[in-house]
Amino acid sequence: MREPASPLHDVRGRGFARRSPLTEGWAWIDDRVAAPAVRLLPLSDCAGLRLADAVAAVGDWPPADRAALDGYAVAAADTLGAGSYNPVPLTAAVAVSAGDALPPGCDAVIPYEAAQAVGPFIEAIDAVAPGSGVERRGAWTAAGRPLLPAGRRLRPADLGLLAAAGHDAVPVLPAPRVRILLAGGPKAGAPEQLGAMLAALVRRDGGVVAAVETPAAGIDVLAEALVRPGADLILSAGRTGAGPDDVAPPALARAGSLDLHGIAMRPGGSAGAGLAGGIPVLLLPGEPMAVLAAYELLAGRAVRRAAGLPAGLPHATVQAVTARKLVSEIGCLDLHRVRLDEDGRVEPVASPGWPGLAAAARADGFVLIGADSEGVPDGVPVTMYRFD
Repeated sequence: MREPASPLHDVRGRGFARRSPLTEGWAWIDDRVAAPAVRLLPLSDCAGLRLADAVAAVGDWPPADRAALDGYAVAAADTLGAGSYNPVPLTAAVAVSAGDALPPGCDAVIPYEAAQAVGPFIEAIDAVAPGSGVERRGAWTAAGRPLLPAGRRLRPADLGLLAAAGHDAVPVLPAPRVRILLAGGPKAGAPEQLGAMLAALVRRDGGVVAAVETPAAGIDVLAEALVRPGADLILSAGRTGAGPDDVAPPALARAGSLDLHGIAMRPGGSAGAGLAGGIPVLLLPGEPMAVLAAYELLAGRAVRRAAGLPAGLPHATVQAVTARKLVSEIGCLDLHRVRLDEDGRVEPVASPGWPGLAAAARADGFVLIGADSEGVPDGVPVTMYRFD
């Protein structure tokens, strides 16, 4: 490894002469991060992964008429007229458990409580109609019908459904391995809170956390951590600003390339991006709320693309009206954390530059104010992105 040939991106002691629009960060991600190659994996290895293609039933399910409850399989006609004062002998009753195929000649299941044993014989004390207590062939799905859509994250019940419908393997998108580096020292914030927050966000967006590491805050040490193999994507949090000890950007330049440094957004304006050993790296600030904003608006896009998910923000949206003015400034996209009241009005829980996770915990979501706006007056319709 060697020092970068040009100090073009080194803002230490100089400050940011220019911050790139967020759209440039998105374009950089879209050009360098792609969905993983599809793999056909056995069902036992697919929990939590996403389907690459829609899956259809191989055959009818259930494959035959079967008991839907425990009892006796019977011909419904044989129970005609049965009642508690008029028990009817059943000459062809067969004990069955839920899920058993119906024996030939049977078209209903009479529950145990509607029958009684008299010596070796079974009597019905209630009548049943044809199909009662029976799950018909193909009731859940028929051969060729779609079972699960492409992009679905497979849950245990899904795997059971796929197995029941005749599948032993399905095409899935492997989850990207994401390494989280906390660049050390006070400017990385409390490592445990940053690590826990980023790990949860990565998992939300379809990634697997390969490791959470806290390398010392030195250019050489951080550069070595960036080029270590074993990750499909790297998130480095902390030491991205313009101070003399903000070593993350020059470390990335030394490890590969620093392609972007400084994004026109608040908070999180010292975020950046580059490559280390051919692996995309997203640099995030160290202040917790700046980390959260930079992940939501920038790094999360990379994780979602690497997981084969839609690149856009994953949040549900709601239309609301501002209860108070949301302040912004020209040239910078602002993320305002807001609360939503019962009347559909939003008010900020903090200004975009106010640090602290307490504000995020109080917020119901956020509102984005474009770089061409000086803010949103009170009483104006806005789109809120919900955290839940």
